[in-house]
Amino acid sequence: QVEVMESGGGLVQPGESLRLSCRVSGSVIRFSNMAWYRQTPGNERELVSSISAEGTTNYADSVKGRFTISRDPYLVYLQMNSLEPGDTAVYYCRCNARWGVDYWGKGVLVTVSS
Repeated sequence: QVEVMESGGGLVQPGESLRLSCRVSGSVIRFSNMAWYRQTPGNERELVSSISAEGTTNYADSVKGRFTISRDPYLVYLQMNSLEPGDTAVYYCRCNARWGVDYWGKGVLVTVSS
């Protein structure tokens, strides 16, 4: 069973930074396309950023210039700078394995508030 585990959420003030991490059990992550999504109550889950197994990145317009996705052989990161109250959400990591199955973490809460 593949497990996806996010960490790094918390409460910060506007303008501050957080870094989220995503770990996938086994060595699945090395050959998988990875992505971060976020969701607020009553809304659909939206794509924040993605990174392919080869390192190609993609960002939602709302986070361009503020968020950076990266990866190493074991973890995927989402560096979030200049956080705004509108970034408050539960953030989810998605692992799109090379055999075509998606695995999701349980999510981590990010709250941006003064």
